[in-house]
Amino acid sequence: MIKKLLMIGALAFVLACEPPKKEENTTAVKSDEELIQLAEKLTQKFIIVDGHVDLPYRMEVKGFMLSKTVEDVSIETSGNFDYPKAKAGGLDAPFMSIYVPAGYQKKGGAKEFADSLIRMTKQVAETYPDKFGFVTTPSQIEENFKAGKISLPLGMENGAPIEDDVNNVKYFYDKGIRYVTLTHSKDNLICDSSYDTMDTHNGLSEFGVEVVKAMNDVGIMVDISHVSDSAFYQVLKVTKAPVIASHSSARTYTPGFERNMSDDMIKVLAENGGVIHINFGSTFLSKESRDKFKAMDEAMKEFKVNEGVTEDDSVFIKYKANYLKQNDPFADVKTAADHIDHVKDLVGIDYVAFGSDFDGVGNSLPERLKDVSMYPNLIFELLKRGYTEEEIEKICYKNTFRVWNKVIEVANS
Repeated sequence: MIKKLLMIGALAFVLACEPPKKEENTTAVKSDEELIQLAEKLTQKFIIVDGHVDLPYRMEVKGFMLSKTVEDVSIETSGNFDYPKAKAGGLDAPFMSIYVPAGYQKKGGAKEFADSLIRMTKQVAETYPDKFGFVTTPSQIEENFKAGKISLPLGMENGAPIEDDVNNVKYFYDKGIRYVTLTHSKDNLICDSSYDTMDTHNGLSEFGVEVVKAMNDVGIMVDISHVSDSAFYQVLKVTKAPVIASHSSARTYTPGFERNMSDDMIKVLAENGGVIHINFGSTFLSKESRDKFKAMDEAMKEFKVNEGVTEDDSVFIKYKANYLKQNDPFADVKTAADHIDHVKDLVGIDYVAFGSDFDGVGNSLPERLKDVSMYPNLIFELLKRGYTEEEIEKICYKNTFRVWNKVIEVANS
């Protein structure tokens, strides 16, 4: 009897001392059909944050008949985002891009234009409070998720509305802005743009240093998408909080395209504790797609000149449609997954997230990733590559929440 008790005690001791088991990889023995079902399940189980969706500018410029889409899931809009698409794809918190074109930097009115887009976006949540909720913190997103509502956090694309007054940083914080993309297609008062060739400040301006510090102080995330390489490295030397790239991809797949991030920049971003949100646009994902789209643009210009037509003429529309069928310039959802793979392999799973640029990259979205209903296709691709549920959860929202909460912590310290 004593011997038996000793054996039981020894067994209990061994079991107690066993190291914790690693998370089981539930994808290893599943078929594609099972993985698709799991992907669809996970998109509804996890909060999905997207770092950049250009709905506000589409509402301002192209219109957005929201009332036609919220009641009938069979009705679709021509854009990449609407309510039924978002619910189908599991999108819970798209950062609404308050996009201010660079033209406002010269003609004036940037602040007023940003205000108009902010009001319009908030009105969506006010008009449909059972479907949308305006938010300013991760905890509010979690509350809306439990209630089945889509959250609408705000990020301002282009710091031009700050104008030449650093006090406007606090102004836009009070309006609900929770990240600011420091510039866009042209150098502004804050810093140089990756798309510009002027090198106005050789990176970050003295005023830009004040702006970054002010963003840290109030709790606005600094977004380094669109900035020049020099501006990026200078921002990282100034900031006290982690920064984000709200909609950028890996430059290794698009050599020479400065708008994407180099491997060294991704490493420095990770050292800072930040996160890169992968842009889904085909021209951000693939050099082959970039080359094909460039060739298509040249072909379209030539056709318009030779035929004396505009883009609205039926003959041009037919020509472009046929050209797309014959030349297929689009990347694929697998290419987007390649970028996530690259960041994971380079710096780890904690520093990558989604930043689609839906409604902002025009007709360049990859096959099987054309709108917000298609996140399950990307999740499926990650599952097929062996990503665990824990890793996918980090990509979907935990990495972004970690940075956002840290920015809040720094501001409150």
